[in-house]
Amino acid sequence: MFAIAAPDPAAWYADDMAAKSNEWIYPLSQRQVGELMDQVAVLERDGVDIKDITRDLFPLPNVGPALEDIYHELTEGRGFVLVRGLPVQEMTTWQAGAAFFGIGTYLGQAVSQNPMGHLLGHVKNLGKDYDDPMVRGYQTAAQMNFHSDQCDYVGLMCMHPAKSGGASLIASSMTVYNEMQKRRPDLAAALCNIFYFTKHGEVKDGEDPFYTMPIFGFHEGYLSIRAGGAHVRKAQLLPGVPQFTETDIEALDMFQELAKELYMPMEFEVGDIQFLHNHVMLHTRTAFEDYEEHEKKRHLMRLWLTDPEGRPTPPGFRENISGIEVTGTVHTAPLDMLEGAGAD
Repeated sequence: MFAIAAPDPAAWYADDMAAKSNEWIYPLSQRQVGELMDQVAVLERDGVDIKDITRDLFPLPNVGPALEDIYHELTEGRGFVLVRGLPVQEMTTWQAGAAFFGIGTYLGQAVSQNPMGHLLGHVKNLGKDYDDPMVRGYQTAAQMNFHSDQCDYVGLMCMHPAKSGGASLIASSMTVYNEMQKRRPDLAAALCNIFYFTKHGEVKDGEDPFYTMPIFGFHEGYLSIRAGGAHVRKAQLLPGVPQFTETDIEALDMFQELAKELYMPMEFEVGDIQFLHNHVMLHTRTAFEDYEEHEKKRHLMRLWLTDPEGRPTPPGFRENISGIEVTGTVHTAPLDMLEGAGAD
């Protein structure tokens, strides 16, 4: 059985992290906010589409060093950060989206989050059923399983909180692995086997409706973890997918149970930006109640970022965690989930 070669700073416990919020919260200074606003104004003046924003088009001599620190914290440190202080309430939706996207260019390359090619995504309740194998959790108001997204880093920016609920919960998947190794090494070994993940019907012509990879994958002394959440369980409903063994079920259940035991809650303030490294972190949110008014509904902007130069991953791993592309996908950066979303 494999083991982590050396202590990983991403293997943290919630009690330890809760006492160190001054380390993982990065407050933007007035000077940094001014720089971001100035650069957004230049992009707006020049008519740049959000999806076309690059690091070269968004120079940040004051914010840049902080973003470099954040990048190293994601790749080599605890695996999560919270950036606080972007005044989205004083910005148009376009300006907020441009600032968020521009910040993201310092961490990785934005990839598509759905078949419509949204590089700027939106987490909003569309009233869908979380149990539907073709539905993704961000389209619902339900409590979600702990999971990791199909990218290296996920960014979430709070535009509007829920009327109640919707708290962000994060956990170290490295710690989940370590605890499983201590308590049930046989089940940790089981999660090193290949599992099937649903693609939620988001496939290119001729593709299988699933992809395969282990939950725990080792490469060059690094452990990269894919959460065995809804994607794995919903894949059981697809033709051609082998059914779980009793050991598989026990191992997947323990994975989720440990995440629920080890999580740390993180409250979002308006304008907060959370970045997570998906290979070492798990996240979810509690169920929530929305406002009736559309303009007040819970709304998080989202980025999926790929970083091929980041954490070494097992062969074949990266092909399945670099966004969603289907036949005819055209990249866009809508300002709302429903904008150009079609049947999504």
